[in-house]
Amino acid sequence: MTNRKYKRTETSAVSIMALLAAFAIPASAQAADRVLNWAHVYEASEPYHTCAVAAHDQLVAATDNRLGISVFPASSLGNEVDINEGLGLGTVDIIYTGQLFAGRSYGPMAIGGAPYMFRDFDHWVGFRDSDLFQELAEGYTNASGNTIISLTYYGARHTTANKPVLEPSDLDRMKIRVPNAPLYMMFPRAAGANPTPIAFDEVYLALQQGVVDAQENPLPTIQAKAFHEVQSDISLTGHITDALLTIVGGPTWASLSEDDRAALSTVLQAAATCATDQIIQLEVDLADWFRSEGVNVHEVDRGPFIEVVSALHNSDMATWDQETYDRLQSIGQ
Repeated sequence: MTNRKYKRTETSAVSIMALLAAFAIPASAQAADRVLNWAHVYEASEPYHTCAVAAHDQLVAATDNRLGISVFPASSLGNEVDINEGLGLGTVDIIYTGQLFAGRSYGPMAIGGAPYMFRDFDHWVGFRDSDLFQELAEGYTNASGNTIISLTYYGARHTTANKPVLEPSDLDRMKIRVPNAPLYMMFPRAAGANPTPIAFDEVYLALQQGVVDAQENPLPTIQAKAFHEVQSDISLTGHITDALLTIVGGPTWASLSEDDRAALSTVLQAAATCATDQIIQLEVDLADWFRSEGVNVHEVDRGPFIEVVSALHNSDMATWDQETYDRLQSIGQ
């Protein structure tokens, strides 16, 4: 009994020390008078994280050591819902989050994360750079008190399963994991699937244990989370041209001087460009990489999927009005 108790205590201590070491502020960050906590749910290997980490030195330099950044990946400060709530509470200063999660505070903000809302990547770029996006961001700030700084390309979301998904009927009654935001259910519901919300850090195990049959994410995320280890097929449904918002919490933003707000905005915009460029290149390379790993990668005719999903674009699932929808669709036309 004594040895078992000692071993359990020793393991706990080692785990705590490892956690503290993993998320300790880098030595260079200690030169900053104030360190902002940036939380997200993605892996430390992904461009979102590495570009955020690189932002620390840029911010220290831009603010003469007044501000630095410490980045907390992989849901270490909570899941998407937790970190969104943390912005207003002041428990986190900056987050990456999906547009559909921001849509919980201001419904129209979610339109950019809805399925088949964009014709192609250029349409998405036009939206990112549009007056419409700026107006939506202002509406979100008015509703939540938090400030959207930038939009980072997350990638085209594709479907993984243990069989091909080549047409809507292939999803019929399939249990597919989706993030815990209502509009992520639009694509599977339109195709007759059973959308099942599961926290991001629990998806691998849910797939491995058969709790769900499928999931959907961009190719870089599928690789980073190793979903291909527990799913044999990737079907390139490209149903969401997805992006991450970088948001600064209201209490944090209010506490900054105008100069420091400007510096932080510039640095966060640079991090968005850094990650976007890397994700674009990864998408080019990864289909062949997955094939080399023995995964079945299927090209998909998106037409039948677009047809069933577009019927729901302005249904009772929509959190935007017709004018907003029409303005988005007119971009680049």
